[in-house]
Amino acid sequence: MKAPVNKIIPFSNVDGPGNRTSIFFQGCSFKCWYCHNPETIHRCNHCGDCVAGCPVHALSIVDGKVVWDKQKCVQCDLCIHTCKMMASPKIEELEVEELIARILPMKPFIRGITVSGGECMLHAKYLEELFRKVKKLGLTCLIDSNGSIDFSRYISLMELCDGVMLDVKAYDPDFHLALCDHSNDRVIKNLHYLLETNKLQEVRTVILPKYPQENLDTVSHVAQIIQDRCDYKLLRYRPFGVREDALDKMGREIADEEECEILKKKAIELGAIHTIII
Repeated sequence: MKAPVNKIIPFSNVDGPGNRTSIFFQGCSFKCWYCHNPETIHRCNHCGDCVAGCPVHALSIVDGKVVWDKQKCVQCDLCIHTCKMMASPKIEELEVEELIARILPMKPFIRGITVSGGECMLHAKYLEELFRKVKKLGLTCLIDSNGSIDFSRYISLMELCDGVMLDVKAYDPDFHLALCDHSNDRVIKNLHYLLETNKLQEVRTVILPKYPQENLDTVSHVAQIIQDRCDYKLLRYRPFGVREDALDKMGREIADEEECEILKKKAIELGAIHTIII
């Protein structure tokens, strides 16, 4: 069994409690305006547009497919900026054992792994096999998800999982559809399911500069649902990495600090006492 891996961050302290290895899988069911890593959304279609511009010739076309030479690559990301498909040619198709081999050198220094994306739950069966082997190493396993995949369908995976960090990008269904090009029905269903099964590690909502009423609506509803049962992180929108065509909708400024403080206070008043601003 293989899965497309976009990136592995050996040591991260922002993807769950403790020092963790974060694994980003390729492919996403959402297309969010403010996505800061849009190159993880789609798979490479091997058009070849990125090949000629690579300054170190780390990309080539072999049998009609773009091939990436990891040893030559200097991680300038010019290929990602060239791509019009919101994809990346720098993807590795890794078997579970190959991924375990990447994790093992970090084992003495980490508490566990966090799988992200893209949307890692698109590879749920792979995650189950991965988690089973990671748990044998004495490490914890967390999922960072946009909530588009029904967690209740994967009972065995949830039994292995130590917690889920769930994005609730918008509570209003119409705004969520506009923002993410996808319904939030399953997101809200997952929010309740993860609370009921004690698997909700934290909820995250990005605070958007141009949408104060939508921010208030989302924070208020989420706070009333989660209460004091998990952390609630309000993430200040930042324009870094956002694709050019989305910046007009989202703006080029970081979300207002004062508005975030007001929203934090509101969330705490509504019962989400573990609310912080990031």
